Amino acid sequence: MRRPGSLSKKRKKQLISTSLVLVFALLFAIVFLTPIVLTITNSLMSQTEISANYGAVFAKSEKGSKVFISEIVNLKFIPDMISFSQYFTVLLKSPQYLIKFWNSVILVVPIVVFQLAVAMFASYGFMRAKGKLKEIVFFLYIILMLMPYQVTLVPNYIVSDWLHLLNTKWAIWLPGIASPFAVYLLTKFMRRIPSSYIEAAQIDGAGEWQIFRQICAPLCRGCMYSVAILVFIDYWNMVEQPLVLLSDEEMQPLSVFLSRINSGETGLAFAVATIYMVPGLLVFLYGEDYLVEGIMYQGGIKG
Repeated sequence: MRRPGSLSKKRKKQLISTSLVLVFALLFAIVFLTPIVLTITNSLMSQTEISANYGAVFAKSEKGSKVFISEIVNLKFIPDMISFSQYFTVLLKSPQYLIKFWNSVILVVPIVVFQLAVAMFASYGFMRAKGKLKEIVFFLYIILMLMPYQVTLVPNYIVSDWLHLLNTKWAIWLPGIASPFAVYLLTKFMRRIPSSYIEAAQIDGAGEWQIFRQICAPLCRGCMYSVAILVFIDYWNMVEQPLVLLSDEEMQPLSVFLSRINSGETGLAFAVATIYMVPGLLVFLYGEDYLVEGIMYQGGIKG
């Protein structure tokens, strides 16, 4: 028989450890959410108030170089007076911002859709095929995935130049569609599908297309959603690819244009950044359950 005192000590230790975890989680949440909250609230300030609070941060010398910050920066989360003038300028007065926003949409959405389509068929092939050649090709996929995009940027530029695709959307689309990231994740997930499911379908007379469409695709739905979210966020924030492959500024996405807003338009930068965060936040909030499910069951199939 266990003593009541020993049980109470264990419960106290569990409560203390749980409380410490919650405190650390709360601190990390505050640290990560502070820049987002600061961006949103500062987008509701007038340019005069922003300059008064952060003028030392964005100050420049007469030659245009940054100066040493010697003044105290006043971080304000609540505006003295709420102003929507920045949003009025971004949404109505200056259409260039909306054009850049839709450039981002046009560049990213096809990459997400077609990368998933290619990854589904390729992953099914890797799951069903047998032999050493399949393992070699899949190993090459892993090597490509481990390489940062900056390593393959020069070869992509050379190939795009050879195919006369520079300064076109295809220079962004094709490398994105052929990315091995989604193929790797979906292949690892499909290999966890019990073979008994496929054997039962084959006994019933199902062909490869029926097995793919009626068994593999439904079981991979959660993983597909999680991969789509990760791919969307990755390419929504891309900067290097359009800078190198798209020389025409009118074709570049808003992520590139944000870095070019000068110091006199700090309020516009806050407003544009807030608008640019909305699609990513909506995609994450809508697919949060699918993302968690895809990560939780990456090592096996949900029963």
